[in-house]
Amino acid sequence: MKERILSVDIFRGATIVLMILVNTPGTWSAVYAPFLHAEWHGYTPTDLVFPFFLFIVGTSIVFSYKNKPTNAGTYKKIIVRTLKLIGLGLFLGAFTLTFPFIKDFENIRFPGVLQRIGVVFFFASILFINFKWKTLIGICAAILIGYWLLMGFVPVEGMESTLERAPNNLANWLDVKVFGTHNYKADYDPEGLLSTLPAICSSILGIFTGLILTSKQPKKATILMGLGGSLLIIGHLWDIIFPINKALWTSSFVLVTAGWANLVLALIYYLTDVQKIKFGSIFRYAGANAIILYFLSSFISKIMGMIKIKEDQSLHGWLFDTVYVHDFLSMQLSSLLYGLSVVAFYCLLAYFLYRRKIFFKV
Repeated sequence: MKERILSVDIFRGATIVLMILVNTPGTWSAVYAPFLHAEWHGYTPTDLVFPFFLFIVGTSIVFSYKNKPTNAGTYKKIIVRTLKLIGLGLFLGAFTLTFPFIKDFENIRFPGVLQRIGVVFFFASILFINFKWKTLIGICAAILIGYWLLMGFVPVEGMESTLERAPNNLANWLDVKVFGTHNYKADYDPEGLLSTLPAICSSILGIFTGLILTSKQPKKATILMGLGGSLLIIGHLWDIIFPINKALWTSSFVLVTAGWANLVLALIYYLTDVQKIKFGSIFRYAGANAIILYFLSSFISKIMGMIKIKEDQSLHGWLFDTVYVHDFLSMQLSSLLYGLSVVAFYCLLAYFLYRRKIFFKV
């Protein structure tokens, strides 16, 4: 029987709830600053959400594969789950309402959130079942330092390297060369090819946390707090020469976000697993079906944006304007209330699925 740690389930569920909230405002033209990504360098609370999920993917890998044999059956399960995640992501990127319900090939985005989760899960799982933690530390350090050297010092088509959004940014240049028109933007993709390498380290750092949680250490919360604080300090020091940047998933970004993840998880662990304080059940319900909730929220939101009530107004826009926009509310508050309503719907769905013992295993 798999060991369950309540704080991990709550952390996963809270992360997916926040992912839904920041992705579904009433209008993108009126969003409170903490719910927006940083324009380029730096980070906001919203920039923590996706790396938190990759971090907890790593932690969950420990619970799923710690005692599994390294055989064909284990590899098959890892590969199948990876392909499911990538397939769902590609479907989201390709779907359209007009027959045959698939965009023209040149307009389909290849990278994406679910695709990155799938790729990161694959490599983190393979590394975990084949290497000891000391080797994983070396692999993680090599990736993060190597990525810094590639991004900071490798010239691009005769031009000096840059970390700005420009043609001579190595990650951006590679995405355009490999994916062409299949990127999120014409000049880059925030879930691009090269930046997936350090994203794997976000999960590896989550693996270390999972090993701590499953160990016989008596003061796990204290250890996690110390680890989180150390990663924060190192990450912010590295920021001086390799800026924190989510779009590029820089090495400093990996360390800082993993630092915050450890601190938050340590607090939840102390309250729930040590002090036995009961809270956050709704997040546990959401965590039990995290991927399917994220997929449904993205899919339904996309459909609501495609369905036209008027020539210049979608179903999403009509619902927001009709129900949430009022003279006595600021537009930012109206936009937030819409997002919170969406979150409430998916939390209720998570509760229903959990109570009916319906769990979608992707």
